[in-house]
Amino acid sequence: MIAVDQIGQIRRAYFEQGVTIKQIVRDQGVSRDAVRRVVRSGATEFKYERQIQPVPKLGAWIDYLTQMLEAEAKLPRRERRSTQRLFEELRGRGYDSAHDSVHRFVKRWRTDRARVSVQAYVPMSFAAGEAYQFDWSHEEITLQGLPLSIKAAHMKLSHSRMPFVRAFPRETQEMVFDAHDKAFAFYGGVCRRGIYDNMKTAVDAIFVGKARQYNRRFLQMCSHHLIEPVACTPASGWEKGQVENQVGNLRDVMFRPKPRVNSLAELNAWLEDQCIAYAKRTRHPEFRDKMIWDVFEAERASLMAYRSPFDGFAEKAVRASTTCLIMVDRNRYSVNAKAAGRMVLVRTHAERICVWLDDELVADHPRSFKREQVIYDPWHYLPVLVRKPGALRNGTPFQNWDLPPGLTQARKNLDRHPDADRQFVKILGAVLDYGIEPVEAACVEALSAGIAHSDVILTTLARRQQPPEAPSITTPQALQLKIEPLADCSRYDSLRKVA
Repeated sequence: MIAVDQIGQIRRAYFEQGVTIKQIVRDQGVSRDAVRRVVRSGATEFKYERQIQPVPKLGAWIDYLTQMLEAEAKLPRRERRSTQRLFEELRGRGYDSAHDSVHRFVKRWRTDRARVSVQAYVPMSFAAGEAYQFDWSHEEITLQGLPLSIKAAHMKLSHSRMPFVRAFPRETQEMVFDAHDKAFAFYGGVCRRGIYDNMKTAVDAIFVGKARQYNRRFLQMCSHHLIEPVACTPASGWEKGQVENQVGNLRDVMFRPKPRVNSLAELNAWLEDQCIAYAKRTRHPEFRDKMIWDVFEAERASLMAYRSPFDGFAEKAVRASTTCLIMVDRNRYSVNAKAAGRMVLVRTHAERICVWLDDELVADHPRSFKREQVIYDPWHYLPVLVRKPGALRNGTPFQNWDLPPGLTQARKNLDRHPDADRQFVKILGAVLDYGIEPVEAACVEALSAGIAHSDVILTTLARRQQPPEAPSITTPQALQLKIEPLADCSRYDSLRKVA
């Protein structure tokens, strides 16, 4: 390969000094073909590109690595492993060379099969506390030994690049609200602008340019946290490129291999720890002498105060059935008997289902994310049970009823009576008037005396509810004795003595 300075000498000798090619060959010690190539091509530099890359260490692993890449190519892009992960798998199988060989081979293999034109972008910068970016991703986990698809909410502070990830069963509006509350609590503050794509849970209509018609509830959430929402141009993910990159980077760190957890609460606690660990070990792309965590610590002072959680729920009016059930998200939930056959307002939170009749809460259930489930609260049916005590034995809501220990024991002791169900329903009916705790205490007192009967328990309950009796005569302060007389019966015996 002829060096650049030697090419310059050949060109000056031939074009300026008129030296012949034969003489240049003798003076420069290069071949005649090389001199001809210099003077005829007009090039000032020649590059050598190796046609075949020798891979002495990787050579034995090329077939296996190719099989891995072909299998990866059939997966969605978000599920493909990085070259680092592929290298680690080869190392586990005995490969003892460097990562660079694997990286070059994988890059060339993927480039040959996906030649996509490179787009140019404008670099962006943000002031501390100015903005955050929000997005969703689809991930796979193993929950209680079974595979499960989840949605992961990603938020990233645009200045410090501090990440936040939280897992949800699905991507709905109430999940969006809960993700924001959890993220702001995690950061300890709120940015002034939020950058989003045009997700349906936030944007109802897209107009020309940046104009958007935002969802009413979404605007309420932004107003609560004092956020100015900004939506990206459709199909322009680069406008929130930081969180787009985070989805790919943190997927490789947190979701490969699939996390094995027993609950989403356990997973979310682990994800928060992983976000902090990632920030503490990763350098900031702009401030190269600092870690992301250090920049985030400095940015905290510029964030707006996190006031309080937003009461984020999706609201819908439905009619309760005569069996005291409502349908929500393909599941049925019980409501208080007073709401049967009436229109109620269902508020779907991220983790709970609340039902309101006028201004009264008539149901509050943990939310189920399965399908075709029926979730009962037996206490909702108590007013009906009082009128129809025969339903206690075979009523579906009362199967496996988890009652307080005192009531449970009272029910067992009543089983020897022929009208056990009727007696026990009389005891339960008292809960409507007195509450569960006084009834439970009355059952415990009656059982401690060895008596299990509804009349005795109700009498005990009534006695416990009575106020203490006031003294019949109130002695004035002036007539109260300073020294109380002592009773001495022996004085009467002295009268019987005969002198």
